[in-house]
Amino acid sequence: MKRTVAEASAKPMKRLECFIADSEELIREAQKLRFRVFAKEMGAKLKTESEGLDYDEVDSYCDHLVVFDNVNNKIVGYTRLLNQSQASKLGRFYSESEFNLDRVLNLPGRFLEIGRTCVDPDYRGGAVLTTLWSALVQYAIEGQYNYLLGCASVTPGPSGFAVDAVYKSIDEKNIAPAHLAVAPRTPVPNFLRCNRDESGIPPLLKAYLRFGALVCGEPCWDKDFNCMDLFVLLPLDQLQDRYSKHYMRDYLVANEVQNTTAL
Repeated sequence: MKRTVAEASAKPMKRLECFIADSEELIREAQKLRFRVFAKEMGAKLKTESEGLDYDEVDSYCDHLVVFDNVNNKIVGYTRLLNQSQASKLGRFYSESEFNLDRVLNLPGRFLEIGRTCVDPDYRGGAVLTTLWSALVQYAIEGQYNYLLGCASVTPGPSGFAVDAVYKSIDEKNIAPAHLAVAPRTPVPNFLRCNRDESGIPPLLKAYLRFGALVCGEPCWDKDFNCMDLFVLLPLDQLQDRYSKHYMRDYLVANEVQNTTAL
């Protein structure tokens, strides 16, 4: 479903709706949310800071998936989607700027990259992220993608990046086999690493892991965004099996009755 701000607020059927933004107005509002989260909250150093927006050259190639609050008439959740055809036009996936993905991209099948995922600080707690993931699963299934890929960010604690502590907390089944290992272009420097886990595993990474994502090797240090990024690969068949049982049942019933889609 593609909606403009006016359309999204004119006929609210439920408080939270998720759809692909198809207007410059909506995309700009999403970029403002990104700026508030990544620059103001996380301390990212953005070249677009003077505009109060977060955008880059990748944005014009992507689909922008937004969660819209019909009551307060604003975007409260977001992720951008870069599919294989769009990445081909761009010349790369965004993740390739941080990792060597040769081994992963040699897998047979189609890839969909997720990036810049964020939730308004006033809406954190589950509902927005659940709405976003439900729509994301539908988008991926309808597009017949085989793998979701992307970077999951972990911010530093007071003592630095808890690389070792984070990896110790990841179950062995979520660690990718050696033949899928990626190489970070900028590893986390030793002087920024610490053993003590002071920040914990962020909700987005927890969601990836819960649905069977594989963490593929050492993290990359993203200096501009003040975080370390883990590259994650999620086979869509695992996501569909695990996620649909919990969150897609209501959608599937509604879709059968009304013959409508959410994207």
